[in-house]
Amino acid sequence: MITVANRIYVKPEYAEAFEERFRQRAGLVDGMPGFISNQVLRPVNEGDPYVVFTVWNSRQNFLDWVRSDEFVKGHAQSGSLPKDAFSAANVLELHEVVQDSSRPELAPEPKGGPFRMH
Repeated sequence: MITVANRIYVKPEYAEAFEERFRQRAGLVDGMPGFISNQVLRPVNEGDPYVVFTVWNSRQNFLDWVRSDEFVKGHAQSGSLPKDAFSAANVLELHEVVQDSSRPELAPEPKGGPFRMH
């Protein structure tokens, strides 16, 4: 199992529009093989990023998503906010789950090496 955290630095005056974009998201990821969940996390401290957090059964499932037509369609609205809505570049982090207290039987994700989008 892996997690993917996309840290997105949104200027306060664009926060509501950013959140609304996710409330209206296409939802194509929900039907992808290996997809477990998606959370959009609002920062509580000024200057901290939003975090779009997804959980996947495997690295391969995530890679299949980012290489899919559904990914392209689902992210078509990503450009709906102007570039000045963001205070810094987003940061994408992928983590291999070693242990999950809600699933004690879960085998650790094998080490997969550096992450490559393409």
